[in-house]
Amino acid sequence: MVLLLRKLVEGYNYVFYDLQDARTRDWWPNLIALLIILTSYYYFCISLGPRIMKHRKPYELKNVMLLYNSFQVIISIYMLFKGISHIKWNFLYCKPVDYSENLELKEQHFLAWIYLIVKFIDLLDTVFFVLRKKFGQISGLHLYHHTLMPAAIYIGFKYYPNGHGVFMGLINTFVHIIMYTYYLIAGLGPKFQKYLWWKRYVTVLQLVQFVLIFLQNLAPLLIGCDYPKWVNIGLCINSALFVYLFGSFYRENYVKKDRMNNGCFEKKNK
Repeated sequence: MVLLLRKLVEGYNYVFYDLQDARTRDWWPNLIALLIILTSYYYFCISLGPRIMKHRKPYELKNVMLLYNSFQVIISIYMLFKGISHIKWNFLYCKPVDYSENLELKEQHFLAWIYLIVKFIDLLDTVFFVLRKKFGQISGLHLYHHTLMPAAIYIGFKYYPNGHGVFMGLINTFVHIIMYTYYLIAGLGPKFQKYLWWKRYVTVLQLVQFVLIFLQNLAPLLIGCDYPKWVNIGLCINSALFVYLFGSFYRENYVKKDRMNNGCFEKKNK
């Protein structure tokens, strides 16, 4: 029994420490912290949170939301402009992991770490839904997206903290600037609703994002590239799944409603 436990510990240390990039494996969080955070998040949003709020009035959280959305916009702008300075054209089709030691790579790794931390902060989106009793917005797609992203970025940061996958982070950061700007304006009150006519295009932008991620990770598989194939395959599968899920969301919330509204309009004019 002791020998078995020793083998399990050695196996765990080998996979979740020795195989990780030596430059980032000691950065917070480790695997245990990641699992605790995601498990706690899921348990609170699905079970504990709704039970706590069952007999309570929803919290408004207006000022908290304004600060939160402002922070998201500012940190995303910072990451985007700092990240763009490191991007070269080969990021589009083949950018192997650079294992050398230099100041530019250290800055890339720091940006990647900030991006990972922001993905944990993004979990507050769902926490706020629970506290405001907007349970209808906590869909399976929402939970899947918010749980998967920190886990996926954790893997990238710990094992391949630079290279081809960085471009995905930049695309996602740009989308977050637009998305949280929308949330920020929406949180200012009814007087600003007239400026939110472009809500549906946020979803369109998210769809474009996943199509670009799919194509950018398909390229190394087609031309041959010294970058982990399983990462490219995983990102292709995941982005294709998100195209389907967000496409279904867009169809249900916009395309079908447009058809219904057009049908009602035609009936009124007959």
